[in-house]
Amino acid sequence: MPASPSTARAINDRLALRLLQQEGPLTAGQLKQLTGLSRPTVADLVERLTAAGLIAVVGEAGEQRRGPNAKVYGIVADRAHLAALDVRTEGVAVAVADLVGRVLAEASVPIGGDTGTGPAVEQAVTLVERVAKEAGADRLHTVGIGAPGLIDPSSGELRDSTGLPEWHRRLVATLQDRLPEARVSVENETNLAALAEQRDGAARDRDTFVLLWLGHGTGAAVVLDGALRRGASGGTGEIGFLPVPGTSALPTSTDCEGGFHSLASAAAVVDLAVACGVPVVAGQEPSVVGVVRAAAAVMREAVGRAPSAVVPSGRVPEAARGAAPPDRVSGVVAGAVSPDRVSGVVAGAVSPDRVSGVVPGAAPPDRMPEGAVGAVPPAGPAPAARFLDALADRIAVGVASVVAILDPGCVVLGGEVGQAGGAVLAARVQDRIARMTPLPTEVRATSLGGGAVLRGALLTARDRAQEELFAPGGPPPRPSPGR
Repeated sequence: MPASPSTARAINDRLALRLLQQEGPLTAGQLKQLTGLSRPTVADLVERLTAAGLIAVVGEAGEQRRGPNAKVYGIVADRAHLAALDVRTEGVAVAVADLVGRVLAEASVPIGGDTGTGPAVEQAVTLVERVAKEAGADRLHTVGIGAPGLIDPSSGELRDSTGLPEWHRRLVATLQDRLPEARVSVENETNLAALAEQRDGAARDRDTFVLLWLGHGTGAAVVLDGALRRGASGGTGEIGFLPVPGTSALPTSTDCEGGFHSLASAAAVVDLAVACGVPVVAGQEPSVVGVVRAAAAVMREAVGRAPSAVVPSGRVPEAARGAAPPDRVSGVVAGAVSPDRVSGVVAGAVSPDRVSGVVPGAAPPDRMPEGAVGAVPPAGPAPAARFLDALADRIAVGVASVVAILDPGCVVLGGEVGQAGGAVLAARVQDRIARMTPLPTEVRATSLGGGAVLRGALLTARDRAQEELFAPGGPPPRPSPGR
């Protein structure tokens, strides 16, 4: 059954707007070529969209050309303004953009763990209002928020989670109260990072992949056949709770200590670096990012200087090993694996005397506090190689579990740690996964790093705003200031 004239017009309008978003400003002739529509049909839709205040003439195509066919049309970017928030346990970052997603202003503010709920919420909301003012936005149409924790799939609200600041949940409600005209939504931070990597980052060519977030904590996001999968309770990807061999306890329903989090969280990675002889000292960037970045840089330099001199994967030092005895290791995997088979569970071809490399070592007395910063002096190739090998062993535990269940074909190592390790760390993890599973899996490093959450929140806000404003019979054009 053919579409009605009104339906056909709506479809054509949305197609033209999508092309203008993707390609940028276009002439009517270019719209005709890209859409395959007739010249009169394109002329009609241009007239409709201009009258609706959605597009406007932004220039001419070529100095020598004149007339209607030379006019270049673009989306009216200031028709609406959007805000994106990346909410972390230690602070919040905000960006404000126009309708096409161009960032106009951004800023961040730290929020200490000892800050009360009310003051923390006020700091975050004040930041949003300040950044909006700097961007020249008199009001916000849509606000997208990325936050750690579970999102209730029925209500879309951030669920109360032990271990996460109460101000996270209060912030969403307060923003809606202070910005009554705005559409405010919240999404899990790792899910937003995956959307950003799929649209603008390392997974642009993948419809199916998993993002493994490696930052202050751990998380995962699952994209299958182009769609983000959240699960029955919104908890898909809570990989920090994954029971793993070698930890001293099992995770609980309220605490992920003893799970994969104990292997790959920021504090665990810093402990591992110290145990492997990679220095951690006060300086300019978070210690976990500093040690991983420094170790990866040492290995890249070693490869560039003399490939034959690269230190091979070696035995992880005793100090990097955990204290869990063999009879506890098998218990971690529900008693199903005997101690003499643990190496096969943990790292495929890794020998038993390497198994303890995936165990979080006891924190040395001189370990820096988790919030410390570190500009790390270069470690030698041997400590750097030991550290990256041991870290890859740990990460491979989580990746192998994901691959065995989902067979995603591609895993992106995201977050600040994934970015700091880059291709050096990704290659080591892929090497281990190739020995652990028959399922072909490419391991890639993020191209967006920690900024993926803010980018994903902005993309989500832009999509939501455009969905409403570009819909047939959408809101009327806003009057100009002088009217």
